Amino acid sequence: MAIETVLVAGASGKTGREILHLLRNTDLHVRAMTRDPANVGRLTRLGADEVIVGDLLEQADADRAVSGVDTVLCAVGTKPGLDALTGGFVDGQGVINLADAASEAGVERFVFESSLGVGDAKAGLPLPARVLIGPILRAKDDSETHLRESGLTYTILRPGGLTTGPPSGEVVVGEGGDSVSGRISRADVARLMVAAPFTPEAENRTFEVVSHEGLRGSPKNVVPMTWVEPSVA
Repeated sequence: MAIETVLVAGASGKTGREILHLLRNTDLHVRAMTRDPANVGRLTRLGADEVIVGDLLEQADADRAVSGVDTVLCAVGTKPGLDALTGGFVDGQGVINLADAASEAGVERFVFESSLGVGDAKAGLPLPARVLIGPILRAKDDSETHLRESGLTYTILRPGGLTTGPPSGEVVVGEGGDSVSGRISRADVARLMVAAPFTPEAENRTFEVVSHEGLRGSPKNVVPMTWVEPSVA
């Protein structure tokens, strides 16, 4: 089935905005989702064809977001702080709700931005960072597990420490948990997320990703990947 309509969940976040930038010149219909109505105008200017306002912690909003969608690019995240302390994990229960909605709606592909430090990739994130965002990492771990068991065709990306800046174009991809460690720009992560639904060898796999220039230490279990990007309109 050809990919026609893409939902970008977490579109107002830094990775989400990079995704919109990459999609705006394609022939894909792009639906952006945000929790804040104040972001609607900005997301439209960034290239979204439509913007839906909703909270993924509400199942009804998740159901509404995926209606008529064939691909989900999920870049939601909980910032360390009050939300993390109160358990408002959009990248936990919110992603679970979105996966359930996508499965029910017959979505073809689901791409999830997780993190190094999750599951068997624990060693890829320094201990102080794991302590600081431990509850968030556990929420992401729950989401990863749920997504794998959902029946959806998925790709999970576990980026290293996220930076702001242009894409490097050179990404080290590991598979198998304790594979790579380091940093990567959000622009590089966005590029991989946009390419994943068009890359058959990425189906139902979990990758750890850092940029070549941000690599720390010696990588293990590196996998060669040829990412297929959507055509430009």
